[in-house]
Amino acid sequence: MAPGPITAAAIGMGTRSRYAGALIAVGHGVVEFPLMVLIVLGAGRILKLPTAQIVIGLAGGIFLLIMAIQMLKSLRSAEKQQAQVTKSAPVLAGIILSAGNPYFLLWWATIGLALATTATGIGIWAFVLFAIVHWLCDLVWLSALSWASFKGSVLFGPRGMRIVLMICSVALFVFGLFFVYNAGSILIRLILTKN
Repeated sequence: MAPGPITAAAIGMGTRSRYAGALIAVGHGVVEFPLMVLIVLGAGRILKLPTAQIVIGLAGGIFLLIMAIQMLKSLRSAEKQQAQVTKSAPVLAGIILSAGNPYFLLWWATIGLALATTATGIGIWAFVLFAIVHWLCDLVWLSALSWASFKGSVLFGPRGMRIVLMICSVALFVFGLFFVYNAGSILIRLILTKN
């Protein structure tokens, strides 16, 4: 529920489809369910490696920058805006925004690992229940965001929704720059420590 790229995407895509949030949650789950299993099996250590953080940060940051630029370009006219947002694939956005978010992956490698391990310690069914409930929270939250955005597009009209989309575009752009900056910082530290 923490504001981030998936939140901005659910609001932005929700202006044209009330179901965008649910579809983004499906894409998010495509990444999250296998990740939960892999982390419990020991893959959490890999996500903490500087090389993994650099690759994930750069890829995710570049995707966010491209998505933000496309949203900003689409604001020029209502027709272009509708075509651009409708063309976006919410499931794919959920997959890429989850897999490309270094903080989502780091959260699972630390806090999420502790929660999943605790659930696994109780039993496999507790872990399955934990995974399903966790994802259902994402589904409900993202669905609510896209539904509110869809209803807001009727309430605010085209001008108001352009403002909302501009705010979401800027948020995605800032997150993208932040991810690229952090990945670059890690890379520079690695280079300096080797020299």
